[in-house]
Order: sequence, then C-alpha cells, then structure tokens
Amino acid sequence: MDRPRTDLRHISTFSAAGRIIPATETELNRIDGLTQAEAEARLVAEGYNELPTAARRDVLAIALEVVREPMFLLLVAAGVIYLMLGDLEEALVLLASVFVVMGITIYQERKTERALEALRDLTSPRAFVIRDSRKQRIAGREVVRGDMLILKEGDRVPADALLLDSHDLKADESLLTGESVSVRKQTWDRKAQMGRPGGDDLPFVFSGTMLVQGQGVAEVVATGAHTEIGKIGKALQRITMESTPLQRETRWIVQRIALFAIALAVLAALLHVLLRGSWLDGILAGITLAMAILPEEFPVVLTVFLALGAWRISKSRVLTRRMPAIETLGAATVLCVDKTGTLTMNRMMVRMLAAGERVHEVTSLDAGLPAAFHDVLEHAVLASEINPFDPMERAIHELGERHVPERRARHANWNLVKEYPLSPELLAHTHVWQAGSEEPHVVAVKGAPEAVAKLCGLDAHAWARHEVQVQRMAEEGLRVLGVARSRARGEGLPAAQEEFAFEWLGLVGLADPVRPTVKGALEDCYSAGIRVIMITGDYPVTAQAIARSVGLRPADEVITGPELAAMDEAELRRRVRRVNVFARVVPEQKLRLVEALKANGEVVAMTGDGVNDAPALKAAHIGVAMGGRGTDVAREAASLVLLEDDFDSIVHAVRLGRRIYRNIRNAMSYLLAVHVPIAGMAFVPLAFGWPLAFFPLHIVFFEFVIDPACSIAFEAEPTGDEVMQRPPRAPGERMFNVRTVLLALTQGAVMLLMVALVYGLVLAHGANDAEARAMAFTTIVLGNLGLILANRSATRTILATLRAPNRALWWVVGGTLCGVALSLYVPYLRDLFRFAPLHLDDLALCLGAAGVGLLWYEMYKALRSRNTLMRA
Repeated sequence: MDRPRTDLRHISTFSAAGRIIPATETELNRIDGLTQAEAEARLVAEGYNELPTAARRDVLAIALEVVREPMFLLLVAAGVIYLMLGDLEEALVLLASVFVVMGITIYQERKTERALEALRDLTSPRAFVIRDSRKQRIAGREVVRGDMLILKEGDRVPADALLLDSHDLKADESLLTGESVSVRKQTWDRKAQMGRPGGDDLPFVFSGTMLVQGQGVAEVVATGAHTEIGKIGKALQRITMESTPLQRETRWIVQRIALFAIALAVLAALLHVLLRGSWLDGILAGITLAMAILPEEFPVVLTVFLALGAWRISKSRVLTRRMPAIETLGAATVLCVDKTGTLTMNRMMVRMLAAGERVHEVTSLDAGLPAAFHDVLEHAVLASEINPFDPMERAIHELGERHVPERRARHANWNLVKEYPLSPELLAHTHVWQAGSEEPHVVAVKGAPEAVAKLCGLDAHAWARHEVQVQRMAEEGLRVLGVARSRARGEGLPAAQEEFAFEWLGLVGLADPVRPTVKGALEDCYSAGIRVIMITGDYPVTAQAIARSVGLRPADEVITGPELAAMDEAELRRRVRRVNVFARVVPEQKLRLVEALKANGEVVAMTGDGVNDAPALKAAHIGVAMGGRGTDVAREAASLVLLEDDFDSIVHAVRLGRRIYRNIRNAMSYLLAVHVPIAGMAFVPLAFGWPLAFFPLHIVFFEFVIDPACSIAFEAEPTGDEVMQRPPRAPGERMFNVRTVLLALTQGAVMLLMVALVYGLVLAHGANDAEARAMAFTTIVLGNLGLILANRSATRTILATLRAPNRALWWVVGGTLCGVALSLYVPYLRDLFRFAPLHLDDLALCLGAAGVGLLWYEMYKALRSRNTLMRA
C-alpha cells in the first residue's frame, strides 16, 4: 500500500452495560483518508471506478448510422438521377442537402447522447468516503484505490476493499458466487492477502455485493476492471436500453407505413412510365413519393423525447433509472407513500411538554421555558445518548441547549457510568450519571409512557391521569415519551433498571413536521384523479392525525399491519379499494399491498428506502426510491430515484411524465397528418394528368421543417395546467388508437384537398407549371405550420395555445417563413425550386386555403371542450 493505514482496532467501544456502541463522530474523524489531491492523481493514473461499457458513440459512428438510413439513400439516388438527366445544379443541391440532413441528425443524436451521459453520471451508485479527514459522499465511479469507505447495511460496495473495522457485518455475494446465503465478515488481521469471494469470516468486501447487516470501515484495494466483478468477463460490457411498449408500437406502425410507402412508390413509378413513357422521370417520381411517405421521424421523436424527458425530469431532482417509467408515469392511478421523510420533514421536533397537570406547547418563538418543565427536559436529555444519531434524541438535545443551557453546562462535568438499553420486554432507556464524588448518582429514564409508568410503580388511578395526556398528544400525531428520575448511591448499581425507585416527571411529545408543499401536492393529485395511500410504521392514531393534517382523504379508516397479516388476498383486495391509511406496517407487507392494488387494476407507484422495500419497489409499476436516506438496493430496484425525499417531487415527476407523453402523442399526430398532403401531392398529379408538383428538392425542404418541429418544438412544449386536471390515461391505452389515427389522417386529408384544389384551380385558369407549383408549395408549407400549431394541444384551440410560451416553436415558424420567402423571391433559389414569383392575392389565397384546411379541426376541439365543461 502507498500509505500507512489508520489503526482502527479500537474504533468501537463498550458501554458499561456491555453493549457495543458504534464508532462516534469524533472517533471517525480521527481517520484521515486520502487527500483530495492524492485521490485526483490516482483517478487520472488508474481511471474511473467503472466496468468497461459499450463505447460511447462519437460523431463518426453517428454519421455512419445516418449513411444507412433510407432517407439518406433516397437523396443520394435522386442526386445521381439528376446527374444522369444532365441537371448538374439540382444534383449538387440535393447532394449538398445530404450533408445538411446528416448535420441535423448528428445534432439530434449528440443531444440525446449527452442527455444519456448526464443521466449515467447522476445514476451511478454513491459512495461514502473519508478524504482530508472529512466524511463525504461521492459518485461511486470516483472512488480510487486507497480510499477509506464507510459501509453500512443496505449499501452496495463500490470497490474491492479490506475491512479495517467491522461490526456485525454480513454481505450478499450471490452476484459473484451464486450462493444466496449471506456471509459473515470480520476485521482484517493485517496478514491475509486479498482473496476470492465466498465463505464466512473473510476480511474482504467486493465491488457490486450488497451489505445486508451491520457496518464497517474498509480501505479500497481495487477499482474498475481490476475488481472481482471486473474479471468475470465481457457479459456486462454491452448496456442496452429496454424496448418500451411505446417503442414496440412505434416500430410496428413504422414498418407498416414503410411497406405502404414502397408499394405506393413502385406504383407511382410504373404509372409515370405507362402514362408518360420516361423511365428516369418515373424513378424520380417514385423516389419523391417514397421520401414524402417514409416515417423516419417516428423513431427520432421517441429517442429524443424519452432521453430529453429523462434529463428534464432529472433537473427536478428526480432520476429516471428505467425509460418505461416515463411512459407509465402518465397512467399512475395510485401513489403509495411513506409518511416519514416523504410527507414529513424526517426531522423530529419537540412540540409539547407535560409536567403534572400542566402542558406546554413548544414553538420556535418561545422566549423561555416555564420552570415547571425544566426537570422533564433536563432528564430527557440525560436519558439520551451523548452524541445522538436518533432524530428524537437530537431534538431533545437541541431544546435542552436552548432552554436549560446552565444545566447542560453542568452536565459536561458528569460521567456516564452505566446504561440500561431498552428491550422488547421493557421499552425504556436508562442512563446513570456520576454527578460528583460526593453526590449521589443521577438516574434518568425515558421511553414508552406505559413502560416508564411501570418503572415508577404508578397505580391505576395515577396512570389514568397521565394516560389522558398521552392519548391527547397521540391524537395530535405526536410521538410520546415518558420521563422519570431516581438517585443511587454507592458502587454497586443494580443489574436491571426495574430495581431503581423512579419518580414520574412528565411527558415529551415529539413530531416530524409536515412538509409545507404536501397539501398543495395532494390537491394536485386529487385534481389529476390520482389516489394517495399513506403507509407508516407509526401507531394508527398518529397516522390518522398526520393524514388529516395534510388533507389526505378519506382518513377515517385505518388498516394496521397485524390486521393486514390476518387478511386473505380476497379480503385485502376488497378493503384496499377504500382504505388510504395503513399503520404499523412492516416493509415486507408493502409487497402484499402492491399486489392487491395491481390485482384491482390500479397502476401503482410505491416509495421506499430500505433493503426490505426492494421487492415492493420492483413489483410496483413505478418504484420510487428515496435518494437522500435510501439504500443502494432500494435505488437499484426502483424506476425513479428522488434526490430530495419530498412528496412534491413525486407529484412533479408525474406532471412531467404526463407532459412528455402528451408531447410525444401530439408530435406523432402531427407526423401522421403532415405526411398525407406531402405524399398526396406526389401522387395526385399523376392520377389527374397534371404536371408533377414537387421534386425531391421540395421534399427536402419539407423535411427541414418537419424534423425540428417534431424533435425541438413539440418537445419544448410547456406542461400547462390541463395535464393535472384530467384522470390518468387507461393502462392499456395505445398511442396510435383508432381515434388518434383517424383524426390525424383526416387533418392531413383535408389539407391535401385544399392544396390539390389550389393547384388544380390555378392550372385550370391557365397558370404555368412554375406558378402553380409555387402556390401549391406555399399552401402546403403554411398548412404544415398550421398543423404544428393545431397539434400543440388535442383539446385547446390555436388561439388558446398561443398564450403558452414556446421559443423553439417560434424559431421553427420564423425560419420556415424566411425559407419560403427566399425560395419565392431570390431569383437563383426561385429557379432552383422551379417557381414563379407570387403576388399578394396569390399569397392570400394560399393562406386562406391553409386556414380553411384547419378550420374544421379547430371547431371540433372547441365543441369537444364545451361539451366536456357542460358534463363537468
């Protein structure tokens, strides 16, 4: 090793009662670890702590993929045919457009790759290390050889390491050995060499294995490809993304449209040859039609929307570990949430003190605490750990520092001589303090009120008076502790705390404050048709009090863990339809709740943070792991990871999920609609004996409008209030259902009719080919922009959506109009596009035709919205 190891053999201490006390903050702070400079140098020299993965696609790899795309091949074929026809100028423009298309595609793909890379960095496991004598949490990929790891139950080990200290540590090494039984670990004897996994009492922990019990400190000896998991072979080198239901559905429809496009293109080419006798022109007509119909944008929309959607959700401090979760979010009907840390702050505060018959409500504005409550608070502090980790004990210490500082200063000179831990038989915790050589020992106890009352020997009448106070505090959602004191002289302290003569002092009521955003988030859920179920390990009375305070409804009925355990599956399925509060539930019972809700046809999102929550997280349609306090195993079983353990984050993720799904559906509807007039105007002139309206160059221009519209403008469409004002979509609802497809095709068909009418009428009135082509082109471009605006929302009219900001959309619209103007009025471009200049009345006719083509759909949306409001 490069550095001498810190001696950690005595990092754990023993209490007077013989119980092992884990390393305190002060003791851990004695470990120096690597310096930041040393860690950075090793990271440069040895590389990141990650397994070899599939190489990230560079620009050349993406370009090679573009070359194999059908649209690219069609453009090249069209350019070659123009060369054979002797039209060098148009051939060069088409071939140049090949590189423009390639540039747009590379930009889109790189944008997606960067989003995915950012997600990979965010979702890499975290590691708790000591560097520069400070504990810090870093990305697992940044762990280097020589780092000091702090390990605890539920963590996934980030690298191979030697255990310098361990306390009751067990690991699941089935990933490496196939053995399902967890193995014991022991502290390194400073002699054994790093060995292979498998077997009990080894002082090694291995990258990728899961700690199922205990805690420890370890020094990293191997990272990345040098770990045991890195030597297993190449099986983990290829990381492939899941094929989601939406991707499968899109693939199916793309295949059908592609087959239809090929058949229609062949038919168009044959018709052109039969009717007009030119093979090259026939092939060119077929290529034009194929380019107009081929749905190459569909996969682009899915790839870009899902990748950027996951990235957008990550900006809200929610990580997407599995892409299908984005689709499923919009269909969630039930959110099952933990109370602690999700609905509440996971930070206990003392809310109430009771002494005798008097009760005092503690607030942050308290100038001072009445003297009658000083003894209760002082002895509650004395019965707590010196350096507490428990949130309730921290809250008691904080209040003591604030209101009895002179007593706390006196305690600094006292020595803790014995501690009696709580047990299942007696839920009370006692500390014995030596106040001075001549003073009697001070004995302080706190615990469950009934247990402390038993230690005090209270009779039924005395306990009944205090029980009323306990019940009142519990009904307000408080955790209630009883506090008592005693005195003891001499060295021979009793073996059990029951032997002290305790005096009842009073009660301490603590609460985990409700997050201020919860009420509003719950209302959003109810407006969106989402049911919220609260699951907690607290008592039923406390659970109901919290449920009522946050506005969860209904909260009048509670199912407890023991009641749930006694139910059969049929009874549970029946009861779970109407009960929204579950109390005294253990993590293992969450899985039964998930299965019962799923059996009732619900789409379930479930939160969890512990090792035992993993089965429920995996079984739920959407598993949501707590990123702040959650374990690695919970995060890995989940679909989403909250970086801030807040209920509002879950609701915000649902809102974003609905937005992403809605924007994908609107973009798909637009794509279906816009291809109809473009393809139709490549075929209709053949059928009616008119001159060809469009050539490949015109189709390329249309694609330059369609691609940014669907991958940039629609993706950037803001959320809008309406996404959380409607019920969840049905779980089996298809993106391309009959109604959606018919509406999209009808939009396209009506627009095709208007373009064909303009083209036919202009030709009928004696206009030349160039003027008719210019008018048809302008009408179809304006209609295209109209279809973009119309499909921004399936329920709101264009006028209503104009109030929603979308800068990307207006860049697309502005750029398209500038392109049309340049092609009509710049002589070189006008000749290239085979146009004639248009006058104001011509432009007005084009705009009017495009507007009429949209009118029916706008009227349909307005009537549908009015009917919906009337039904509501």
